[in-house]
Amino acid sequence: MDIFLRNIDPIAVKKFDEMAKKKSISRQELLKAVIEKVAYEKELSEREMRLELIISKNIFIMEKVADRVDRLENLLSDLMKE
Repeated sequence: MDIFLRNIDPIAVKKFDEMAKKKSISRQELLKAVIEKVAYEKELSEREMRLELIISKNIFIMEKVADRVDRLENLLSDLMKE
């Protein structure tokens, strides 16, 4: 899909051109990337938050499992001493 923009501040266009040049891409490629990033930013942020929650839950469960393993090792050690 094409988007045509008019009456853009020339200074803003120049700044985009400078940014594109630093990245060795065209103005069009830079604008396309910026538009797509803005369009998907909320979804990506929500995904990141869900992922962080999943990671936190996994860490909590892993800590509980590690604690239980330690308890089992201690119990086995005590039983073997008897």
